[in-house]
Amino acid sequence: MKARVTVMPKKSVLDPQGVAVRNAIATHGFPQVQSVRIGKVMEIEIEGAGADAEARLHDICTDLLSNPVIEDYVLEIEA
Repeated sequence: MKARVTVMPKKSVLDPQGVAVRNAIATHGFPQVQSVRIGKVMEIEIEGAGADAEARLHDICTDLLSNPVIEDYVLEIEA
């Protein structure tokens, strides 16, 4: 089983790295870009996952892979 976790700053949280990238893009001649958000993607391969694997992955996402105070995550699972 494969899982993909995408972690992004919450919409209400300022993303200074995203602002810096947006400004650099504008400097390179593309001022139409309104905003950029910088996040991270993790691909996880699981061997012999049981029925509770998705629930355990959600726990790992909340406790280890993201900071729930300032970040949201999306968990996608492939069979």
